[in-house]
Amino acid sequence: MRHGWLWSVGVIGLALSGPAGAAEQSFEVDTLTTSRGPLRITCIGHGTLMFEVAGKVIHIDPWSKLADYSRLPKADLVLITHEHADHFDPVALKAVTQPSTRVLANGVVAARLPGAVAMANGTTVTYADITIEAVPAYNLIHRRPDGTPFHPKGVGNGYVLTIGDRRIYVAGDTENVPEIKALQAIHCAFLPMNLPYTMTPEMVAEVAQALKPAILYPYHVGDTDTSRLTALLAGHGIEVRRRRLQ
Repeated sequence: MRHGWLWSVGVIGLALSGPAGAAEQSFEVDTLTTSRGPLRITCIGHGTLMFEVAGKVIHIDPWSKLADYSRLPKADLVLITHEHADHFDPVALKAVTQPSTRVLANGVVAARLPGAVAMANGTTVTYADITIEAVPAYNLIHRRPDGTPFHPKGVGNGYVLTIGDRRIYVAGDTENVPEIKALQAIHCAFLPMNLPYTMTPEMVAEVAQALKPAILYPYHVGDTDTSRLTALLAGHGIEVRRRRLQ
């Protein structure tokens, strides 16, 4: 069974671990087992996550609308998927980074953020024995009134993090594009599901059936009824974890 490697706290995390002075904030927290030790996943909200593993703190698309980052653990690593304001927030970055923090981002963000490392689609970086692969994130169908995609091809990233023996995919803002469905050995996937910017539940279900992760988190969901995805994937052996990730 694929599920044997993962267990969930499944409760509200009231006190986040971290440096002295980190205060209480209420988020849902799950824990995954990996060969490098427990991976603690804090679901901050929307497209924003925090991972803690092997003594390292990884913030993904930190957004100050959702949390007081001055009260959360400082980042060893930050991943930014793209330049939209709900993903690239300089206020949150200033609060969560420290001199040793490494920031990986798409090219547009890296050009605006001194010290950030630009990752083009398809490139790979290793940090503290964690491999980070940049995966294309873009729209094929959903467009602005002038016809341009909400997320043009070649600009945004999703990220696959290989942590020990586990591969975790955080998709960023994307549709069900071919590059995603070609990914291999994904154990846990965060897939966006909000219109008109990313995917419908049917699109997410299509990606999930191609990836076959043990665990799927619909995230960046907006007002989408996540129960539709649960129904679409019933009987497919994929656990859909519905968290407060509007």
